[in-house]
Amino acid sequence: MYCGSSKGNSPVFEEDARALMKLFAEYNIRLVNGGGSIGLMGVMADAILEAGGQCVGVIPQSLKEREIAHLGMTELIVVPDMHSRKLTMVNMSDAFIAFPGGFGTMDELFETLTWSQLRLHIKPIAVYNPNHYYDALIKQADHMMKAGFMGSSSRDLLMSTDDLNQLI
Repeated sequence: MYCGSSKGNSPVFEEDARALMKLFAEYNIRLVNGGGSIGLMGVMADAILEAGGQCVGVIPQSLKEREIAHLGMTELIVVPDMHSRKLTMVNMSDAFIAFPGGFGTMDELFETLTWSQLRLHIKPIAVYNPNHYYDALIKQADHMMKAGFMGSSSRDLLMSTDDLNQLI
């Protein structure tokens, strides 16, 4: 799960994060996220634990204090740097969801997409698009394809939905 270390300014983001974690617990899906106790990361970790599910956090040593590492996770893995965090999360995950977030979320999403494009993994990647949060990103991906900078097979790597059940 890639998501913000902030909660955003719409209550929908937090409400949907909690609802998705209830679905994860119901379907016995383990959450792998950035390991922070703040923002949507923390909301999701708390929600899945409250629902009886499992979560693994992967946090770089340098962010352990700044993002206030979530010490209640099923497992917290402290890694040396951001590159190790992204690689560890990709290796531990079966699929990827980008919830609303900022530059960090975009960085993780785009690196995961690039690795998929290069066939370093073949795991599904989706953005969750509540309140049209990712509309501009989806439009940009379509524009890059139309402009000849990626083929349709690469464009198809980025799925999107505003339906939590479709994420499952």
